[in-house]
Amino acid sequence: MEDSGPGRAGSSPVASRAVTGFPEGYDLVTDDVLVGRLRLSVTHPRQAEELIDEEEYALDERLPYWADLWPSGIVLAAHLTTMDLAGLRVLEVGAGLGLPSMVALRGGADVLATDWYPEALEFARANANANRLRELPTMEADWGAPPEALLAARPWDLVIGADVAYENRHGPQLAALILRLVRPGGTVLIADPRRPAASSLVTEMREAGWRHEREEVRYEGRPDEQGRVIYLHRFTEPPRRP
Repeated sequence: MEDSGPGRAGSSPVASRAVTGFPEGYDLVTDDVLVGRLRLSVTHPRQAEELIDEEEYALDERLPYWADLWPSGIVLAAHLTTMDLAGLRVLEVGAGLGLPSMVALRGGADVLATDWYPEALEFARANANANRLRELPTMEADWGAPPEALLAARPWDLVIGADVAYENRHGPQLAALILRLVRPGGTVLIADPRRPAASSLVTEMREAGWRHEREEVRYEGRPDEQGRVIYLHRFTEPPRRP
């Protein structure tokens, strides 16, 4: 891990690097990722499609979204480098490989990375360790049935997520959970590549009384099927009247 000169968020694969400390049984690749002035390495399975389990999908439509380094995660991580995070309690939902959580951890935040997949959390912890960060706390969490330990850990000053609304059910599930976890007066940051399912998340948060701002960010790295434009959604709760 090192600071670099000014640059745009992006990544480049480094396939030949030997990686240790990661779960075994995967064909791995490591990306060097520049977010703001910060350079981090992110190791992940080379082909997420090879991890699809047909039985798991038939059970609850579970797909290994966690195994890709998504442009939205890089954009969110870059934005976090511009914020003063020292001392904040930060919760990442759908953390996947853990890039935004690593940035928050390095910024001095008290971080908890959560994901549906325990494999994702193994990689998130290993990536934090590979970047010589302090230990990254993690927790397995189903948005529709959150664990009591997660509810007991509330409230959080900042809730973050990147590319977390793939299916129509995800928006309402995630909004309901976030509203239970974020502190009054807290902030929610969601980076999304304009997936249609994300609109329900925005609607639910607005209807709950949260102020919504949307910034369009152009991703300069290799885009996914959604293109280069990433929406950065910022939700803040209006001040309460006395």
